Amino acid sequence: MAKPALGRGLGALLGGNSIAKAPASVPIINSVPAAPAPASDARERVQQIPLERLHPCPFQPRKEFGAEALRELADSIHEQGIVQPLIVRERNGRFEIIAGERRWRAAQLLGLAQAPVIVRQADDRAVLELALIENLQRENLNPLEEAQGYSQLIEQFQLKQEDVAAKVGKSRSVVANALRLLRLAPAIQAAVREGRLSVGHAKVILGLPAAPQQELAAERIVKEGLNVRQTEALVARLLSHEAGGSAKATPVPAVPRDAHVASLEDQLRERLGTKVRLRYAQGKGALEVSFFSDAELERILQLIGVRLD
Repeated sequence: MAKPALGRGLGALLGGNSIAKAPASVPIINSVPAAPAPASDARERVQQIPLERLHPCPFQPRKEFGAEALRELADSIHEQGIVQPLIVRERNGRFEIIAGERRWRAAQLLGLAQAPVIVRQADDRAVLELALIENLQRENLNPLEEAQGYSQLIEQFQLKQEDVAAKVGKSRSVVANALRLLRLAPAIQAAVREGRLSVGHAKVILGLPAAPQQELAAERIVKEGLNVRQTEALVARLLSHEAGGSAKATPVPAVPRDAHVASLEDQLRERLGTKVRLRYAQGKGALEVSFFSDAELERILQLIGVRLD
């Protein structure tokens, strides 16, 4: 089944028609630009721009480009050319890449002289939105890059989580859970970025309030190869020892959690986009929902249908 498009799509976001593809039969290093297909909007005209005039955009959310993946893309470009033009905007006599930085980097590996581009007029906010959507559609961002992109939209352009979710075609809970990763200790963020810890592990580690505890848990998870359920038990033991100041003491045996309670807690956490703790035993218990600002409290209250007078 085809994957649904995100948000408003790449073409609709900045206006204009769909991106014209350069014919595969036209060598990309040809100094004479191929005649572009007729377009109703002049902004969609494909131009050939020297690579040295193209530069990465500071709003690009993707920061890591795997060497092996770039080499594979370079091999494809060597055979077929750059079939999808880069999208750029002009800034002070040079061109900032809005979409297509991987293609530009691969073209550099091949030593190409120029690349096909479409020049767009776009402000900073539109550029960040477009770069996020392009990368999310291609699943190119690691979880931390995705979270940082959402955070940049919220902080730099004063958007709410709901606004960001609508623009990138994600649910609000997905955006909220991604943003929670930015509360992790820097060393753990690096482990998630590098794939040594999963997002599931990271969400559980967030239950620990202090960076030293988070780092201790992460070290144990990686060293012992703990799964998410085992990580939950580890975090519970660390929290139980916190009051006595013995977080590094030999762990006591964990009390197994009911699978149904754990599943319900996970669903609540996803729905509310914050730390949730459900305690249940013989028909009694408590539900603890954490918030970290007045705005987040208001958001949670709105989700559960409570209006503030």
